[in-house]
Order: sequence, then structure tokens, then C-alpha cells
Amino acid sequence: MTPKRSGEATDCPERGAELHFSGRVGWLRAAVLGANDGILSTASLISGVAAAESSNTSVLIAGIAGAVAGAMSMAAGEYVSVSSQADTESADLARESRELKDCPRSELDELTGIYIGRGVEPALASKVAEQLMAKDALGAHARDELGISEISVARPLQAAMTSAATFVSGAAMPLLATVLAPEGAIIPVVTAASLICLAALGAIGAKAGGANIWRAALRVVFWGAFAMALTAGIGKLVGASL
Repeated sequence: MTPKRSGEATDCPERGAELHFSGRVGWLRAAVLGANDGILSTASLISGVAAAESSNTSVLIAGIAGAVAGAMSMAAGEYVSVSSQADTESADLARESRELKDCPRSELDELTGIYIGRGVEPALASKVAEQLMAKDALGAHARDELGISEISVARPLQAAMTSAATFVSGAAMPLLATVLAPEGAIIPVVTAASLICLAALGAIGAKAGGANIWRAALRVVFWGAFAMALTAGIGKLVGASL
């Protein structure tokens, strides 16, 4: 293929710099998970306690306790799970570093084989592997052999702080709805407000990630409604039996 000369027309004349969203995956996943869980778990807890015919004060106290406990649980869970991923990545990188030191030729052949498997001609694959390893051997193997890159690398503290902060932000909405709801109307008010916020959250998350907005919003609303209805039903049964 002949390279295009400066000023030559292309098939996309108005095309600017490409916009990709994969760099947001790390914090976006934690943010969406935290906010969604904050809204859903707090609203479900409030609905369950309210269905047991508790007072508004008792419902609010339970909701606040659930929000605090949930935020701490999210932070700890994210930190532990992502730390496990980071430990695995570090161990793989250390092993790869030793192999590069002890068996550089074998590692070069391995990287060449990876590029050949992706469709690069053997001679060119060998040349590319040599050049990449000359510049950053560990980085080349981390990216192309192990699948570890700057975008996907585990960041435990970032995930923990993001999840905790967004959980509290999400939990604030059903708590506010509980405060504003008239006596005896906590469940419908909290449910309606929560479903609206869940739909908005799904749309925002999809927009930030470049995904389909309506599909994401409908998905989160469906499962949110199911979870709150199930919790309210269980609360009603428990309240009637006590």
C-alpha cells in the first residue's frame, strides 16, 4: 500500500483524533459498581425495614448504618480483590524479568512467535521483536505475552477509594428520599427515586464508557426493581411473623 502524502485526501476527511474509552476502565468500573451498590443496597435495606412496619426513625437509622457499613465493605473488598490481582501481576513480571535475564534468546523467539500468530510475516515479526526488546524487553513481554499494560494494571487504592466514595454518594439518595417521604409512603417514594437514579447512573456509565445508553439504563433498572421488590417482600413476611 502506497503511503498517503501530506495533503492527500483520505476516506475520512473530517475525521479527527480517535477517542477511546478503555483507559477509563479501572476507575469507571469501581465508580459504577460503588454508586450502583450504594443506591441499590441502601434502598433495598430501607424498603425491607419499612415493609416490616417500622417507624420512619428506625428506617432512617437502619439506612444510615447500612450506608456506612456498605461503604467500608466496598472499600475493603475492592482493595483486597484488586491487591490480589496486583500481586499476581507483580509475580508474573518478576518471573518474566528472570527469564529475560537467563534466557534472552528463548524470550525473543517467544515474542516473535506471538507476532507470527497474530498474522505478521516471520521475518518482520523477528525484526519487530528485536526492536521492541532492545527498547523495553520487559514492557514488550508484559504487554504482548502477559496482557499487562498501563491501562489494565491493577490499582488497589484507587479502586478502594473510588468505590467507597461513590457508594456513599449513591446511598445518599435513598436516605434523602426517606427523610422527605411522608409517613407510610417510604417504600413507593424510595423505590421511585432509586429507580430514576439507577437509570441515570446506568446512562452516565454507558456514556462515559462509550456503550449503548438505553441498554445499560434498562438493565440496571430491571435488576434494581427486582432486588427492591424481593427485599420488601421478605421484610413484609418477617414483620408479619414477629
